[in-house]
Amino acid sequence: MLLSVFCLFIAVVFIQFLYYVLIFGKFSFAKAPTASPKRIPISVIVCAKNEEENVRNLIPLLVAQDYPQFEIVLIDDASIDSTLDVFEEYEKLHSNIKLVKVENNEAFWGNKKYALTLGIKAAKYEYLLFTDADCVPSSKDWITSMSAQFTQEKTIVLGYGAYEKIGGSFLNKIIRFETLLSATQYFSWTKIGKPYMGVGRNLAYKREEFFKVRGFMDHMKIRSGDDDLFINQAAEAKNTTTCFLPDSFTYSKPKTSFKDWFTQKRRHVSTAKHYKLFDQNQLGIFYVSQLLFLVLPIILLIFQYQWIAVVSIIGFRYIFAWITMGFAAGKLKEKDVMYWFPIVEIVLIFTQLNVFITNTFSKPVHWK
Repeated sequence: MLLSVFCLFIAVVFIQFLYYVLIFGKFSFAKAPTASPKRIPISVIVCAKNEEENVRNLIPLLVAQDYPQFEIVLIDDASIDSTLDVFEEYEKLHSNIKLVKVENNEAFWGNKKYALTLGIKAAKYEYLLFTDADCVPSSKDWITSMSAQFTQEKTIVLGYGAYEKIGGSFLNKIIRFETLLSATQYFSWTKIGKPYMGVGRNLAYKREEFFKVRGFMDHMKIRSGDDDLFINQAAEAKNTTTCFLPDSFTYSKPKTSFKDWFTQKRRHVSTAKHYKLFDQNQLGIFYVSQLLFLVLPIILLIFQYQWIAVVSIIGFRYIFAWITMGFAAGKLKEKDVMYWFPIVEIVLIFTQLNVFITNTFSKPVHWK
């Protein structure tokens, strides 16, 4: 019995090695992207629902972008606060701001994908750059950095949507580690030629890619997934690339309570079950191997079975995982979270297990 557990443990670590070194290493050890700045016109699209304070902070930063030709499409998704008033105020001040007003209707009540579709159709330019109302670009060269990755073939660009640092907050470190790990995964699989997701906090694509897959129609009834489900459907090896230049990052305000973050994770995880089968499997294998890596050695150490070998294998796994994620953290300016590895990893693994169990028995709440 213990021999079987030991053999399974070795197999799990081997799977982890394949993921961290051979797959995630495609991003972690890759050179920084280089591309010549483009002068293609860009439509920046922001969809907001009851985000009055956030849009007051975001819009001036978008207006101040150092880019020759761009418009800002502001979508008010039937807000009940003063979001629309703020939009109208800025629309009067800046000629390159276009306002799209969305009214609730019976068929698409509170559906963000419907609101985004109206904004995409209203955009003047063919190349679209998306961010969320609670995000801010890391620099005035955000548009320049993201648009530079477009080529005649590469018409989808996956960017990095980071979370702001909160000093002294352990929860913040967990959130940022999870974001780092997620980005490492989708950047790596994109480099392999199997893109499967992106984040709406920082995403760009040519409008024709949207219409090729009939927009969000195939998953319109699924409240989440305006970013990752769309990418899972539209992205291919030939048309998708990544951008992880520091000037291309966006930053969002992270959750400050575990309850709010847990609710957010429930929404995100619920979308993954609608991915393509290959993507569901590769994500499932990785997370199961993560969990088994924690459980199996505990069993072996309790019974003192080959404990020297078990401890050595544990150390080997943490070394290659730490190195790989350390290089990824360096690229994405998240080095400080790696000081807490593997503690944040362990907490994240059991949180994800809790999310999976909770989602099995109840549905998460989506767009406000």
